[in-house]
Amino acid sequence: MNGGGLLVAGTTSDAGKSVVTAGVCRWLVRQGVKVAPFKAQNMSLNSFVTREGAEIGRAQAMQAQACRIEPTALMNPVLLKPGGERSSQVVLLGKPVGELSARGYHGGRQQKLLGTVLDCLAELRGTYDAVICEGAGSPAEINLRRTDIVNMGIARNARLPVLVVGDIDRGGVFASFFGTVALLSPEDQELVAGFLVNKFRGDVSLLEPGLDMLHGLTGRRTYGVLPFRHGLGIDEEDGMGVPPRERSRAWGRVSLRGTVRESNTAPPVGEDVLRVAVCAIPLMSNFTDVDALAAEPGVLVRFVDRPEELADADLVVIPGTRGTVRALEWLRERGLADALLRRAAEQRPVLGICGGFQILGEHIEDEVESRRGRVEGLGVLPLRVRFAPEKILTRPEGTALGERVEGYEIHHGVAEVTGGEAFLDGCRVGQTWGTHWHGSLESDGFRRAFLREVAAAAGRRFVPAPDTSFAGLREEQLDRLGDLIEQHADTDALWRLIESGAPQGLPFIPPGAPA
Repeated sequence: MNGGGLLVAGTTSDAGKSVVTAGVCRWLVRQGVKVAPFKAQNMSLNSFVTREGAEIGRAQAMQAQACRIEPTALMNPVLLKPGGERSSQVVLLGKPVGELSARGYHGGRQQKLLGTVLDCLAELRGTYDAVICEGAGSPAEINLRRTDIVNMGIARNARLPVLVVGDIDRGGVFASFFGTVALLSPEDQELVAGFLVNKFRGDVSLLEPGLDMLHGLTGRRTYGVLPFRHGLGIDEEDGMGVPPRERSRAWGRVSLRGTVRESNTAPPVGEDVLRVAVCAIPLMSNFTDVDALAAEPGVLVRFVDRPEELADADLVVIPGTRGTVRALEWLRERGLADALLRRAAEQRPVLGICGGFQILGEHIEDEVESRRGRVEGLGVLPLRVRFAPEKILTRPEGTALGERVEGYEIHHGVAEVTGGEAFLDGCRVGQTWGTHWHGSLESDGFRRAFLREVAAAAGRRFVPAPDTSFAGLREEQLDRLGDLIEQHADTDALWRLIESGAPQGLPFIPPGAPA
C-alpha cells in the first residue's frame, strides 16, 4: 500500500519550495514518521554523489538529511545540468545519458521519462510512510503543461495533493496565488488544496483579512504563514541568488542561499579575519564548496569578477564549472588569469576545485564538453587534463595535512599529475592547491589545518575556531526549518493532506488552462 504524499509547488522559482520541503520533512521525522523527499526533475549545477555513485541535486541530498536517511537516485530521477543557454546534460537515475536542447527535451524526451519518474515515486511511497515532493518553477507554466513531469503532471498521475508556496517578500503574493490556480485545468485544480505564505515580515493579524478574501475567492485555505528569517536555506539548485554585479561588492558573509550562509556572526578567534575571494566563473557548479569556509568565525567570503578584487584576498578559490574551457577564456578576458598567475608567483594562496583545478594545469584536451580540442591552461600546476565521455562519480576518502578527509567527485576530466606535492587526488605547488574533490572543506579537522596554512602564507594572525562543526551547523539549520513548520503552519491540517489527499469538492476558478 502506498504511503502518503504531498507536492510542494510554488508561484515562482525561488518561492521557497526547497526550504519548505526540507522543513516539512524535518517536522515529520521528529514526529516519528518515516519520510523521504522527491523531485522528479531538477535543473541544477549544484549536485551531489550518493553512496551508490549516482548524481542527484544537492537540494534533494539535503532534504534526505532532513529526513535522516541516505540520499538515493530515486529521490531525483531526472537531473538537467545546463551547459549553456540552450542545452543541458540529462542525468537519468544518477547517470548521464546525453545532451539535449531545451526544444528537444520539451519536444518529446521529457514526456517519455514520465514512466520512470512515476516508478521511482511509487517505490518510495511503498517504502516510506510519506513522500514530500518538490515541484519546479510554477505549476501554471501553461506553455510547458503538456509535457510536464514535475508539477501537475506528477500530481495528476500520482494523485498528490498540492500546496502552493508564495514568497510575500517579493510582493504580489495574493495575485500570484489566485493566478496560479486560475490558469490550471479543472482536473489540475482539483488537487490544489491551498497555500503557504513564505517570508512574511510584521504583524500576521494585518495579513489575515487578505487570507480570508483569498479563501473566499478560491475556496482554498492557507495552511500557514512562515515568518522571514535571516540565514535560512539549504543547498538549492538555481545558482547564486544575487545578480552578478552584486556578487562582487563589499566583504561579508556569502550572499547565497545555503546551509550556513549569513547564519554565523561570531567574531574571529585570533586577531585577524581571513578574506576569501571566489571567482564567479561561468556555469559555476557546486558553489556550496565554500559554505564550509563561510561557517568559520572570522572567515569572510565574497564572489568576484574583477582582477582588482583579488588584491586584498588571503585566499582565492576557483570553483567547479560545467564549462571548463569557457571559464578559462572568461578568466583571461577579465584579466583574472593574469592576476592568478601573479598570485601564484608571489606564493599567495590559490585553491582550484574540480574545473578550477583543471584550469590551473598545463593544458586541456576537450572533445567532450566544449569540443575545442587542445587548450592551454594557466600552467601553474603540473597536470594535463583529458576529457573522457564517461563521467567520474565517486565518494573518495583520504588524508591530507594530517587529517581525514571525505569528498565527492563529479567530472569528465581525467587529470595526469606529473609533479608537485600530493594533495588529495591532485597536487600542490607552493601555495597553489588543486583537487577534484568537492566537499573536502566540510571535514572539520582538514578545513582547520588548511586555513592555518593559508593564514600563515598570507601573514594573517587568524586562528580557526577549535569547535566549529559543519555537520552540526547543518543539523541546526534543518531543525530551524522544522521549527518554522511546527510553529507557524497548521500541522494537523498538513498531515491530513499528506495522509488523505486534497479535500473533495474544491471549486473551479475560471478561466482555467487555455485549450
